[in-house]
Amino acid sequence: MKTYSVVIPVYNERDTVLELLRRVEAVDVPGLSREIVLVDDCSADGTREILLREEEGRAGLTILYHDRNRGKGAALRTGIARTTGDIVVIQDADLEYDPREYPKLLSPILDGRADVVYGSRFSGSEAKRVLFFWHSVGNRFLTMLSNMFTNINLTDMETCYKVFRGDLIRGIRIEENRFGFEPEVTAKVAKLNCRIYEVGISYSGRTYAEGKKINWKDGVRALWCILKYH
Repeated sequence: MKTYSVVIPVYNERDTVLELLRRVEAVDVPGLSREIVLVDDCSADGTREILLREEEGRAGLTILYHDRNRGKGAALRTGIARTTGDIVVIQDADLEYDPREYPKLLSPILDGRADVVYGSRFSGSEAKRVLFFWHSVGNRFLTMLSNMFTNINLTDMETCYKVFRGDLIRGIRIEENRFGFEPEVTAKVAKLNCRIYEVGISYSGRTYAEGKKINWKDGVRALWCILKYH
């Protein structure tokens, strides 16, 4: 039986991490088994203590701990290295993305059509929370700029939901420590001439008051990463 691995980077998500784990564990993808690799990036809000209590008795769950805060990219690098699955799914811990959409995200790879699948917040007819105009403009601009260098036609390069063949993503050297992971990995799979698909997904974004972490500095870094890795 094939296995898919869900990699979850976590930083200061005490209010959502257990609910996210429950949602991931509730998903059933016929014909696939699942492993979860969660990486706590040195949370300081009580998340780590919550996770320490969850380590025992949850089959298929591996929890790793950073000794200092290194960033999302670094947490993904740690988590991906520990996966064993035929397919690897990237999942945030903040409840903005719905694990019930795994079957359609996995489908193009399972069918042999794709090597990589992106879940797009800007395509399809799924429900999406209405939030920040300038975030939307920034995301679309970064996606367009990335597309200009990669010559692929993504609609949402910055999406969390990225799904990879396991052997493919484990063979890519991830260098970025923060949110630069998104343009970096996009550039690298494009250079490898991977078969990339997009599927429309729902999106329940949150505000900064609700815990959103990405900021304008990460946008500037993304610009640099688009140039650097192309």
